[in-house]
Amino acid sequence: MKKNTNTKTSVFVAMSGGVDSSLSACLLKEQGYNVTGVFMKNWSGDNYGIQSGCPWEKDQHDAEDVCKTLEIPFRTFNFEKEYHSKVISYFFSEFRAGRTPNPDVICNKEIKFGLFLEKALEMGADMIATGHYAQVRFNNTINEFELLRGKDPAKDQSYFLCELNQAKLSKTLFPIGGMLKTEVRILAEKQKIPVSNKPDSQGICFIGEINVGKFLRANIKIHKGEIIDIDNKQLVGIHDGIEFYTIGQREGLNLGGSKEPYFVVSKDKIKNIIYVAMGKTNPLLFSLQVHFGELNWINSQAKINMQNLVASIRYRGPQIAGDLDLNNNFFNFDEPQRAIAQGQKIVIYENDILRASATII
Repeated sequence: MKKNTNTKTSVFVAMSGGVDSSLSACLLKEQGYNVTGVFMKNWSGDNYGIQSGCPWEKDQHDAEDVCKTLEIPFRTFNFEKEYHSKVISYFFSEFRAGRTPNPDVICNKEIKFGLFLEKALEMGADMIATGHYAQVRFNNTINEFELLRGKDPAKDQSYFLCELNQAKLSKTLFPIGGMLKTEVRILAEKQKIPVSNKPDSQGICFIGEINVGKFLRANIKIHKGEIIDIDNKQLVGIHDGIEFYTIGQREGLNLGGSKEPYFVVSKDKIKNIIYVAMGKTNPLLFSLQVHFGELNWINSQAKINMQNLVASIRYRGPQIAGDLDLNNNFFNFDEPQRAIAQGQKIVIYENDILRASATII
C-alpha cells in the first residue's frame, strides 16, 4: 500500500469499538498518518426511564483494545450532556409536535461533525475520520468538496451525512467508503483487528437498539384519541396519542376484524386524531410531491445539473428521479412515494453525489 509522505498530518478517528472505525484507523496508520483513536461517550442509558441497548463500557474497552493493537494513542471524549441537549431534546420535541425525526442526521451534524470535529482541531488534529460508508473528494472543476455515496449500496450512509457542509467535508476522511462490507471484514481479520467479527451495531445513533414506543411512552404522557377510517369517517379504534405513531405505520394500532390491515395515512395534532386507511398500497399512502423546508446545500446551486436529480425520503429508500421546484420548495417525483413523513429528510443527489437536503414539512 502506498504510504502518505506527509507523516505530520494528524488524524483523530472516531472509534466506536466496531469493525468499521477500527479498520479506518488501521488503514490511515498504514497510509502514514499520525493517528489517534477517540471514543465518544455520549449515552449511558441510565435516564429517560429506560435502559438502552448500547453497551458503552464494552464498546469503549473494544476501542481501546484496538488502539493498543494498532499502537496508536487512545482518548475518550465525554459529550453526554451535549448529546442530551442537542439530540435527545430534538428527538422528543419532534415527536411531541407530531413529526417523525431522524436523530442520526442530527447526531452527525451536532456531535460527530460538530463537537468532535471542533475538539479534535482544538487538540491539534488536522483532520478527523469516521467509519462511515460514504466518500468525500475534491472536485477541481467546481473547486468544491463533494460527498458521494459509499461503494457498498447495502451499507451506504451518505443519507445520514446530508447536513454536512464544505467546512466539515474539508476536514473529514472516510477510509472505508470505497469498500464493500465483506471486504472490510476480510481485511480486518487479515490485519488481526480484535473486533473483526464483532456484529454491527443497530438502532439509534449512540443509543442502540431500543423499543422506540416504550422509550417515547416513558417520557411523553399518554393521551387517548380516536382512530378514524378516512374513507367512511367511522371510528375504528382508540390510540395513545398521535406522538407515538408515524405515517405508514401498521403495528401498534390494535385494529382487527377488517378485511385488510389498516395503515396510518394522516394525523391531526390539534384534535389528536389518527386517520387510517385499508391496504398497504392504498392511494392515500402515496404522493408525487414532497414539500420541504430550507435546503442545506453541500455544493453551490450554480454548479449542479438540475436536470439530473434524484431524491430519497428515507434511509435506504429508493432514489427516484424528479424535478426540484425551488420557488415553492417542492420535489416533484416521477413516481409516487409511499408514506412521506413530516420531520424526515429528503436527500437530493446528482447521480452518486449528495447535493442538498431538507426537512420534510
